Amino acid sequence: MEVMSPLDSIDSLLFSASRALCTPFAVFVQIQGYVICLLLAAGWAGAAYVRNREIRQMKKCMKDGNDFAFLSHNLHDLEHSKQIQLPGVTVVMPLKGFGEHNLHNWRTQLTSLYGGPLEFLFVVDSTEDPAYHAVSRLLLDFKDDVDARIIIAGPSTTCSQKIHNQLVGVEKMHKGSKYVLFLDDDVRLHPGSIGALTAEMEKRPEIFIQTGYPLDLPSGSLGSYCIYEYHMPCSMGFATGGRTFFLWGGCMMMHADDFRTDKHGVVSQLSDGGYSDDMTLAAIASAHKRLITSPPVAVFPHPLASDLTFSRYWNYLRKQTFVLESYTTYINWIMNRALFSVHCYLSWGFVAPYVMAFFHVMAALRFYMKEKVAEESALNPKGLILVGCLVTCTAIELLSMWNLTRIEVRLCNMLSPEAPPLSLSAYNWCLVFVAMVVDNFLYPISAIRSHFSQSINWSGIRYHLRNGKIHKIERTMEKGKKFSDLAAKRLYARKGAQSKISILGSLSRGLAHWRQPKKYDV
Repeated sequence: MEVMSPLDSIDSLLFSASRALCTPFAVFVQIQGYVICLLLAAGWAGAAYVRNREIRQMKKCMKDGNDFAFLSHNLHDLEHSKQIQLPGVTVVMPLKGFGEHNLHNWRTQLTSLYGGPLEFLFVVDSTEDPAYHAVSRLLLDFKDDVDARIIIAGPSTTCSQKIHNQLVGVEKMHKGSKYVLFLDDDVRLHPGSIGALTAEMEKRPEIFIQTGYPLDLPSGSLGSYCIYEYHMPCSMGFATGGRTFFLWGGCMMMHADDFRTDKHGVVSQLSDGGYSDDMTLAAIASAHKRLITSPPVAVFPHPLASDLTFSRYWNYLRKQTFVLESYTTYINWIMNRALFSVHCYLSWGFVAPYVMAFFHVMAALRFYMKEKVAEESALNPKGLILVGCLVTCTAIELLSMWNLTRIEVRLCNMLSPEAPPLSLSAYNWCLVFVAMVVDNFLYPISAIRSHFSQSINWSGIRYHLRNGKIHKIERTMEKGKKFSDLAAKRLYARKGAQSKISILGSLSRGLAHWRQPKKYDV
């Protein structure tokens, strides 16, 4: 009796697995993965069409003599008589920590070319936050040019710290402000962003919330590409050029009176155990059939931390999946459970064909390397056909993702002509492919863990949920939790930090920057 070598045993296992993966059910799973790839490609193609339409419109305006098309398609809207009639806007920025890109991001917000009354409120929980010292130095540069101040909100007790900071900012906003714009500190605005959002709100008063979405600029690490890949499928929901059912908490413009009057319970629902600002407000909009829109120009460059490690990506993914555990109503809970189930199913449905393709390819390689193959180890040619289909669908998907990224990079460059141009050459598309598989594999694991843990660490604060709402807040800094996940922000002040910020402030004051008066003439 001939004894099989270990390698022969492995070969036999590979051949058996390859044949098993050619059964009708296995073929269905693989075809399902191809369909998911093609649906993503189609969605990105649609998003690219919307963004590219805006580019064509801007180019047409510039060809017609409007060199300020990045501010407004209609040059007459920039006349002084129109600018002085613009409504007041309060920009509320909840801050936590200070990172490598924050200073630049804050400058883009403060130097907005909006002609109406504009107020900036930087909200921190305490003066011990490193962001407090950084913003204080920055505002010294702009003290005569913009209406900006820092507000100390204190620690939250009934909701997340971000929501608490936002609500305190709303309480302190100017009484004459018609709109309030919530911005995350990692949002890099274009000069005309606030004006574009305000113009749309004025044109369509029925809008409840206007939002936008970031264009991630990966730093080169696998973790940064995983975050880019995580955001890309979501981006198609924001590239509608109008109505959307999605909401991003990094950029939300709303009617100020909705907060003053607690319309639809926006204040009470956020403050009563609210964990996620965008999920809570999206649930309110859905319950009351209110309109959420995302204009085509609302895409913002989002540079990721240069040292963004894979563990920080995992922490970020945990926070993203954890929001599905928070809810305000029973209907909201059902919607979150449905989103949880569908996303997990599609994620692993996307990954499964690649796992199966691995067995097909390895079996084929061993088959052609062996000199003699037993009849029972014959290779099913259908396996390589399935692999070929997967390669084709993956190529189409990556091409569509590349095209959307290319168009959004071009749009961002046109919307910020004064900024250093973004480049598509910085993207590593091999890492993008790896990130697609890794991120979709890890998403269900993160979502399941979030479901059973019911607690999360967010910027050094641990929140515990009960019945979809925060019921316990722990502020004991966890071991090693000194930096945030995306921007390498230092979350806690350390000895000597203020003096270092002073040096940074001195350097920043020495740089030439674009100063913007509160009101200007065109």
